[in-house]
Amino acid sequence: METKILGLERAKVDSLNDGLNELLANFQIYYQNLRGLHWNIKGQSFFELHVKFEELYTDAQEKIDMIAERILTLQGNPLHTFEDYLELSKVVVGKNISKDRDSVKLVVESLITLIELERELLLESAEADDEGTNSMMSDFISEQEKTVWMLKAWLS
Repeated sequence: METKILGLERAKVDSLNDGLNELLANFQIYYQNLRGLHWNIKGQSFFELHVKFEELYTDAQEKIDMIAERILTLQGNPLHTFEDYLELSKVVVGKNISKDRDSVKLVVESLITLIELERELLLESAEADDEGTNSMMSDFISEQEKTVWMLKAWLS
């Protein structure tokens, strides 16, 4: 068995892959929530939120692919079943949500959960000298913090 993957210690890479798979599971639930919010939103904020949720789920879909490809780059296996996603996810499943404020609150709560997971991976990847994962987490966090700020401003 290899002791190094891309110059990184295998044990640290295996742990990073576990964390990346947990993040992948959470992103998949977040993504599916956004699809449901996009489809089911009602009320006076329909037009703005319908477009916003599409923007957010398109971004989430890209991030899901990036996470899965990072796992593959680190010679891991990305999870791909909803059973696995539900088992690992900390993001709350939003069901039958159609009110604007409830929808935005779910997105904010989900993003905060994702940011917490990304911060854990940021620290772990720094300790492992894994610049690829570290850079990706840093980029995700920066974008999502701004989105949380904007959505919280909308809620105010």
